[in-house]
Amino acid sequence: MPELPEVETVRQGIELYLVNQKIISVIIRQPNLRWPVPLFLSTGLIDQVVFAVQRRGKYLLLVCTKGTIILHLGMSGTLRVLSANKPPEKHDHIDIILSSNYCLRYRDPRRFGTMLWTTEDPLCHPLLKNLGIEPLTSKFNGSYLFQKSRTRQIIVKNFLMNNKIVVGIGNIYANEILFQTGIHPRMPAWKVSLSSYEKLAKNSKIVLSNAIKAGGTSLKDFHAIDGSPGYFTQQLKVYGRKDQPCLVCSSTIVYERTHQRASYYCDKCQSMSNI
Repeated sequence: MPELPEVETVRQGIELYLVNQKIISVIIRQPNLRWPVPLFLSTGLIDQVVFAVQRRGKYLLLVCTKGTIILHLGMSGTLRVLSANKPPEKHDHIDIILSSNYCLRYRDPRRFGTMLWTTEDPLCHPLLKNLGIEPLTSKFNGSYLFQKSRTRQIIVKNFLMNNKIVVGIGNIYANEILFQTGIHPRMPAWKVSLSSYEKLAKNSKIVLSNAIKAGGTSLKDFHAIDGSPGYFTQQLKVYGRKDQPCLVCSSTIVYERTHQRASYYCDKCQSMSNI
C-alpha cells in the first residue's frame, strides 16, 4: 500500500495538471471499489473547477467548486495524467476529463481504493476525522510521542504505525525510522525515553522528506503519475535486506514477522537496551 511519501508524490504530480482546471466529463467504468463510487460524480462534477489538491494522511482531497473528492489509492490504485484521447486499459475504472484535454485516470486492479464525495468539511468526514497528526508538522515531536505512549501497551513499531497517533507512516518507513533512531521494533512503546522519542520524531521527518524527494519507493505497485518508479528503494537501510550486513556495524540484518508485519532490524544497532 502506498505510504505518505508515495501519496505526497502523487499529490504534487497531479496538482500541476488539476488546479484551476474545469471538469468537463467524468467516466465511471467500474463503481465497485472498497465503497461504491457515487454515481453523482458522472454528472454532478461537470463544469466544476478544481481549486486545490490536498493530502490528509494517505487520502487525497480534490477541492472543487461545490465539494471535495476524497480519494484513497488502496493496495494497488494508481493515478495517471494522460491525454483525454488515450484509450483505457484493463482496470482503468474512472476518468476525470479536464478542460485542458488532460485526463486524470484511476486504475485499481484489486479495487480496494476509494473515491467518495462530500459537500461538508472533508476533515470532518468519518474516514478522516479521527486521524492523528501529520508527521511533517511541528506538532509531531518527541514530547507528543512521549505523552501519547505512556499508557500504550503495544510495541513501538505498532505505535508509530497507528494512524490515530500519527498518519501515513506504514511498514517500510517504520522499519527505516526505527533503525535510524536505534530503537528495536519490539520495544514496548511506554519504555521508550523522551530523548529517544525526540530522535525518532526528527528521524521520521528526515526519512519521509528524503523519500518524497526521491519520488517514493518502487516496491510492489507504486509508480508516479507518469508511470515512473520511485527511487527511495535505493536508500533503504534495512527494509528488504534480510541476512545482509548492516550498513553501520556489519552485523546481519534480522527479518521476522511482528504482528503480521515484516520487520527488519539490526540486533546490535537496535539493542533492546537502547531506550
